[in-house]
This record gives sequence, C-alpha cells and structure tokens, in this order.
Amino acid sequence: MGCSHDSNRNGESYEKVVDSMTRRQAREYILKALYQYEFAGAKPDREEIINKAYKKGEVDSTLDFIEDIINGTINQREEIDGLIQSVAQNWELHRLASIDRNILRFSTYELLYREDIPAVVSINEAVDIAKKYSTAESYSFINGVLDKIAHQRKTKHLRA
Repeated sequence: MGCSHDSNRNGESYEKVVDSMTRRQAREYILKALYQYEFAGAKPDREEIINKAYKKGEVDSTLDFIEDIINGTINQREEIDGLIQSVAQNWELHRLASIDRNILRFSTYELLYREDIPAVVSINEAVDIAKKYSTAESYSFINGVLDKIAHQRKTKHLRA
C-alpha cells in the first residue's frame, strides 16, 4: 500500500479513503505530526499521511488540508512563534507543553493563512483538541491566545 497504487487493499481509491476523514481527525493527525517533527525533525511524507488516514478510515481534500497545515506551520514557524510569543503574556513559548505549543502553532497558521476557515472554527477546534490531549487548564489558555491573534488579524484586515 503506497502512493503508487490507485486503490487500497479493499479496492477503494485513496482519495475516497482520505475524503472520509473529518477535519477534526485531520487536525488531530496534524498535531501528532507536528509533535513528532518537533522531536525528530522529520516531516511525514504523502504516503505516510495516506497510510495513517487509511488505518483510521479517513479525506482527499483533507489530504491537501493536512499537507498544507503541516508544511505551512513548519515553513512559517518563526513568524507563528513570534506572534504567539507576543500575545502569550508572561509565558515563554519554549516553556509551554509541546502539545499546547503545537496546537497553538497549527491553529495560528489556520488563522493567518486559511481564510476559508472561520476564526471561530479554528479556535473551537483547537480548544476541543486541547481538552482531549492536554491539561484542564490548557484549553482556556489556548483559547485566550488564539482569540487575541484572531482579533489582531481582524483589526489588521479592517485597516488594509
């Protein structure tokens, strides 16, 4: 089972398998991939993403979504980290839990670069994922930071 095949072992196209993945599942995968990248320095390739999606029974447009968010977050990490640091008062980014840091990173990428996704959706998804994967206190911190970033972005767009 790899990218060179047009279908999986059940005869389904990979595009169909990946298209059945929800955006929530995609974001959870993105979090895991960014967490892995932070520690191992290796980005998942397209085949790895398809294989993970197949195991979960998961989306083709979502495959593009996953690749965009992972690659965009990594490529814009310096800008994203600077922005998070500027609004996370009294917190140093490197001292945050890796899970929280990476939720903030990919959600900030969505807020800045994915105008097709409403800010409220990105923030709510981040909060729900934080509730699932992090501590009870983390989700309100993540909500506050992302809300400030969304507000700054909205204010800048109004001036442009």
